Order: sequence, then structure tokens, then C-alpha cells
Amino acid sequence: MILDDFLCFNENGLYCKYGDFYIDPQQPVKVAVISHAHADHAVAGNIEVYCTEATAAFMQLRYSKNAAKILNINPYNQSFITGGVQITFVPAGHILGSAQIMMEYLGVRYLYTGDYKLQPDNTCEPLEWIKTDVLITESTFANPAIIHPDAVTEIQKLNDIKSNILLGAYSLGKSQRIIKLITEHAPQKTILVHHRIMPINAIYEKMGFSPGKYQLYGRKLMKNQQEFVYIVPPFTFDSYSRATGVKRLFASGWKNLQVNQNDTLFISDHADWNDILKTIELTQPQQVWTLHGDGSHIRKHFGNTIFVKLLN
Repeated sequence: MILDDFLCFNENGLYCKYGDFYIDPQQPVKVAVISHAHADHAVAGNIEVYCTEATAAFMQLRYSKNAAKILNINPYNQSFITGGVQITFVPAGHILGSAQIMMEYLGVRYLYTGDYKLQPDNTCEPLEWIKTDVLITESTFANPAIIHPDAVTEIQKLNDIKSNILLGAYSLGKSQRIIKLITEHAPQKTILVHHRIMPINAIYEKMGFSPGKYQLYGRKLMKNQQEFVYIVPPFTFDSYSRATGVKRLFASGWKNLQVNQNDTLFISDHADWNDILKTIELTQPQQVWTLHGDGSHIRKHFGNTIFVKLLN
């Protein structure tokens, strides 16, 4: 029997009382199961953390000793028990080390997707499909009006820009994917990266997921027009709002983060509307629970054919 209260939100985040743990808590807790290392999913200060090897490495890089007092590293597709709930990490395809979290309790399977994507990405483990009784899906872009374009087609737009480019991208996951795409599909470009991105790239290299060809940014280099692409995190991108001699682009699935009307770069690391529908089709859940976005479009789409619960 599916338990309606298997997961619920409280002041610390998403809680499973049957296993006494939190999933991607918003505040430090006693036991946290972390899907991936983005800061809105992986906070510092938890007592005990369960995560993948790459997620642990990124958290240790960012938080040092505050990553967790006890850090349990768990491989994909190998189950472990926490508070009576069997948990298995399954690749989510979002960033390196990202995991869907399969929870099994009293014979019922609850699959928390975390952030995930279906588009190909050579800088992380590809998403794997697994059947479930309850699908707990992120719904960041759960709107029929939002269909992500092909990432290769988007990155090939850079071939038509002959000036230097200041390219904003999130340091973890997006930057490495962008480096790989440029290396493969705009090879005449010289990729420069912000110093904050370099340690993250080093972890990718160590884990066997080389982003491609890049070098550390140098101020003297950008004074020359040699089709440089300088990849910077958002805080640096915003501080260069008056930069001259460069074309400013921001890689994102969000329209409001595009900074030029004529030169956009819609590259998202989340599932779009069609991806979510495909995920529901292939995981074959009896119920769909949504979070991290508006799930009302999913509820309307399925009507009475699948029970859809909005967790937030």
C-alpha cells in the first residue's frame, strides 16, 4: 500500500519519517540523503550524509570539514538500509555524481528523481530508467510551452560569433558541459575558465570525465580578439556588465537569464515537458508526486488516469 505521508515537508526540508532521514534538506539535519552537490540540494553542517563519490568530492571541496561529520559514499545501483528503508542511488544525468533516490519500504517503491535530464551529456553518468510505484519528479520546467532545444545546435551558434565571448555558466555541471560541447562542436574557439571553476574541473578529470580543452583565464589574453570564450560563474558575469570588446551570453534554460535578444544560448540541465512525460511513461508509476516547480500542468494532463500529488 502506498503511504501518502511517506515524504512530507517540514521546517528542515523533505522528510521521510519511516526512515528518519531527509532528502536534500534545506537546513542541517542529523541524517541527509543527498541527490547531488548543487548548493540548493546539498547544504553544509549535516551530521551524517549518504551520497555518491562525486557528490562527496564536490561537497568536501566547497564545505571542507563541514561537508558532514560522517560521510557515507555509496555506489550507483548498490542498495543500503537507512532506518528500515532500503535506498538505492540510480544515475540521474543532471551533473557528475547526480542520483535518483529509489526508496523501498513495505514492498512499495518510491523514486525521487532529484534534478535530472534526458539530453546527452558526456560529462556525467547518463540517466537510467527504473520502474517504480510512486514517481517523485522535479517539475522545474513542467509546462507544455517549454521544450528545450538541442544543446549541440545551440552551442554551434558560437561558430557565427567571431568576437571574444564572455559566457556565464554555473560552476558545477554547466561549465563542464559547455567546455565539452565547445571542444567538440566549436573547436576553433579557445576556452578560458575562471579560477573558481578549475578545482571543479580537476575533480571531473580525476573521476574520468574530462570536460575537454581549456586553460586558466589570463587578462592579457582577452585583450586580443582570437575567438576566446571566457567561461565565468554568475557572480563574475554580473560584475562584468559593462565589459567591452566581448559578446555577453548566459547558458541557461530560463528565458529571463538570456542577456541578448539576438544571441541566446538555451542549454538546460533539467527535464523539459516532453522529458517528464517520457519519464512517467517509462517508470510506469501508479502515482506521480511533484516538487521543485509547478506540477499543476502534469495533473491537468493526466486527469484521472494517474493520481498526481503536488508536494509543494
